Amino acid sequence: PGHDSGSRRTESKKTSQLPYFRRGPPRRNRTSTSNYGAALPASELTMLTLASYGAVGETKSVVQKDAEFDVTYNDTVTSDNQTIYAFNHTISRNKTEGVRVTVDVLSEGLESPILFVVRQKQAVLSFQVPLILRGLYQRKYPYAHVGRTLCQPPTRAASETQYFFVDVSTLSSLGTHYQLRVSRVDSFTLQTDKKFSFTASPSQPQYFKYVFPDGVDTVIVKVSSEMNFPCSVMSIQDIQCPVYDLDNNVAFIGMYQTMTKKGAITVQRKDFPSNSFYVVVVVKTEDEACGGPLRFYPLRPDELINAGNRTKVLDVVVSPAINSEVYVMGMLFCLGIFLSFYLLTFLVACLQNKRSEAVTDSATSTDNNYGYMGMNRHTHTHTMLLAHHQRSLDSVGRSRQESLSSVEEDDYDTLADIDSDKNIVRTKKFLCVSDLARKDKRILSKKYQIYFWNIATIAVFYALPVIQLVITYQTVVNVTGNQDICYYNFLCAHPLGALSAFNNILSNLGYVMLGLLFLLIVLKRDIVHNRALLRNDLNALECGIPKHFGLFYAMGTALMMEGLLSACYHVCPNYTNFQFDTSFMYMIAGLCMLKLYQKRHPDINASAYTAYACLAAVIFFSVLGVVFGKGNMVFWIVFSVIHILATLLLSTQLYYMGRWRLDSGILRRMVYVIYTDCIRQCSGPMYIDRMVLLVMGNIINWSLAAYGLIERPNDFASYLLAIAICNLLLYFAFYIIMKLRSGERIQCLALVCILFTAVVWGFALFFFFQGLSTWQKTPAESREHNRDCILLSFFDDHDIWHFLSSIAMFGSFLVLLTMDDDLDTVQRDKIYVF
Repeated sequence: PGHDSGSRRTESKKTSQLPYFRRGPPRRNRTSTSNYGAALPASELTMLTLASYGAVGETKSVVQKDAEFDVTYNDTVTSDNQTIYAFNHTISRNKTEGVRVTVDVLSEGLESPILFVVRQKQAVLSFQVPLILRGLYQRKYPYAHVGRTLCQPPTRAASETQYFFVDVSTLSSLGTHYQLRVSRVDSFTLQTDKKFSFTASPSQPQYFKYVFPDGVDTVIVKVSSEMNFPCSVMSIQDIQCPVYDLDNNVAFIGMYQTMTKKGAITVQRKDFPSNSFYVVVVVKTEDEACGGPLRFYPLRPDELINAGNRTKVLDVVVSPAINSEVYVMGMLFCLGIFLSFYLLTFLVACLQNKRSEAVTDSATSTDNNYGYMGMNRHTHTHTMLLAHHQRSLDSVGRSRQESLSSVEEDDYDTLADIDSDKNIVRTKKFLCVSDLARKDKRILSKKYQIYFWNIATIAVFYALPVIQLVITYQTVVNVTGNQDICYYNFLCAHPLGALSAFNNILSNLGYVMLGLLFLLIVLKRDIVHNRALLRNDLNALECGIPKHFGLFYAMGTALMMEGLLSACYHVCPNYTNFQFDTSFMYMIAGLCMLKLYQKRHPDINASAYTAYACLAAVIFFSVLGVVFGKGNMVFWIVFSVIHILATLLLSTQLYYMGRWRLDSGILRRMVYVIYTDCIRQCSGPMYIDRMVLLVMGNIINWSLAAYGLIERPNDFASYLLAIAICNLLLYFAFYIIMKLRSGERIQCLALVCILFTAVVWGFALFFFFQGLSTWQKTPAESREHNRDCILLSFFDDHDIWHFLSSIAMFGSFLVLLTMDDDLDTVQRDKIYVF
């Protein structure tokens, strides 16, 4: 109704005419359905109105052809005609069969592209040829060869015949030649643990279906290739239409990640109500997302650029992931390892208590034998301790004296004001601990307790925002599906709840448990020492290294915080939160060096405020280095200068025991010392031991500064941590050597801790340098280093690093705690400072 008489519908077998915009929808045959892609009798020619093409009053010839699978159709299309290819195929509920449409445009210098519209029962797919895909800076890449797979919605019937139509049209007035081929995809459904190889390109994406088998709730989809480039994207999408399988829309839904040689995504059944999903692989138009070279920026953004050959051969395999039993075994294994240290500590404590009781019983028996002489037990015990002290002091003093070239009377100042003047005491050639332990014990204890309270405060204010931030990161990953946000080892990332890599978080439990155990050990020693002070025990009052436990408490807290922040970092490891994992590593290294120095210099050790201010500066430079240090020559020059100046200032502070001034006359005094000591008299340094340490320290630090300036490593945080560790190891080695050189000995427990810790550190560093991922590169390049789990099918190399490094740090703390136990019965004026 409403049509002109001259435009009445006429029918022929193959062609017909209709005025554009002047006819209504075609009449439906009795066999048609109400759907847009309804079935039409094969013998009837259908007239369709296409509102997208032509002008008012223009007529278009519409041709429908019965088409078959696996037949190549060569044809020509112009603005005056449109061709419709009608296909039908039978699908069953128990078998999914893929259908792929492949198109080639044979004409060159096209005036207008050809539009292909595929109408299905529940979807419409349209694309133009040449297919234009955009890259960086809106550069355009045309593809004349296009292949697309049709989505296959599930059917409820046991068997059903479905029809679909391919409409071909253009606005070009010139004839455009094309080839069309529709074929079935033989291996559209992926099989468990069976590798399937295929080829993809930007204009020919591929996707396949996977159905969860019974009893499998989690699978890992692995896509691999022998070719680094071209850059690709793998995506996991729900079974729905349309399927987003082009470079410009693959990130719209589902989970996705870029890849070069390796890609892996863990998929859980609970996330897919249909118990199945599509594995989509798309080749990108450019490689910058995978770290490839950027191409030349065109003069005109709309200029068509030759896309080149970007075909890539890939393999895909879907394997079942671990089950709940492996999760339980992994957690029990982790708990069992660290609880065994609690048990071992308890056994050692019991053994030491038995030995102490045996010594007490022996002293009581001896006291009974001498009871008739009128001596009480307390007096006799005191006498025995004095005798023991004398023997120890004689041996230590004799060994020390033999190690010195000469000791003259001039070496010791006998002035009366030696007890009050720091300059006189601290500039003696040979210092004893008693010279640097003159301050009131209660004041020093409060001073060093500030270390613990400050780090506890820092931990609270540092950890809370970090936890909030990483929760946000994990939420963004789960909501967007962007697997490039976090740098996991995707081949061994086991999810639990909202966490994507639970195993990397669980393995940090050792830092927390062993840090807590160390705090308990320190607390026990603190209580025992305080009880000894209350009963005026001679050993506690006048012998051994002064007992100050504030730094030990701070070290144990730092170890626990390292575990917590490392776990937070591994919730979503990436470029922006790496400092979470390293901040307390710097603190641990700094606190250990301070503790080593405090042992022999309790009166002049740095205050908590100064120490934490310096550590804050280190963390500040760490952040600057991560953000601005990559390839920035100016930053490296500034940092190297600051590093060298800080080394010189610290060396001066250590050499002169703090008895120097940084003012306008410092350069004049330096020149005077060099002239009088080196040029005029050619005398050696007064403090040889300290000079050896500081010369070696300066050589190492200057070498590290030169290395950073020349190489400019990308991982600035690790470079800064290496500086801290090298200085700590140097000072620790110096301390051990000087301790032995001074005639002191290392007790059995401390020696066992040293040997055990050294071995564990060696194995730990081996696993650390495996490098399963790296945020210095692109996510795709990082995934090239991913490897499978190696322990209980649950933990990877980095998890083992967490295990071993937490044990090694705990052992290192025990070494610092026990290495001077041999001096507990030696008077402090016989314990030398170095």
